[in-house]
Amino acid sequence: MDFLMVTVSTIGNSGAVWIVTALLMIISKKYRRWGAVLGVGLLLGLVFGNIILKNVIARPRPCWLFEDVNMLISVPLDYSFPSGHTLASFTSAFLLLSADKRLGIPALVLAILIAFSRMYLFAHFPTDVLGAMAISGIIYLLLVKRFKNKEL
Repeated sequence: MDFLMVTVSTIGNSGAVWIVTALLMIISKKYRRWGAVLGVGLLLGLVFGNIILKNVIARPRPCWLFEDVNMLISVPLDYSFPSGHTLASFTSAFLLLSADKRLGIPALVLAILIAFSRMYLFAHFPTDVLGAMAISGIIYLLLVKRFKNKEL
């Protein structure tokens, strides 16, 4: 499973797959507003998760604590909590589920795989992933509540 987990984790690097998804949705007339909401969700996750929480909590990664583990990916340089890969993936999956289940179900499967890959690759503790999922849920609820009365 090593190759698969490295590949899945790489798909989630920098949230690129989700950023591209948001941009493609913005181009589409049918999903334009959902694409904008997805972009806002990703931005909120970046600011609150990767910029604020990671640096305030400053939790070391498992690969920093147990240096004798052979890493399959480069050792990440930023802190562990919350998992940025998971935060971007679940925020996107939750929003895509609201936009269209045909988009959301594959996104949710990919989000689950990405989250698991981060633990498998020894880049995150399970609580880093669970915390990111919870934050994603909060972002989702805030955005859906904010835009609920507006046609998306």
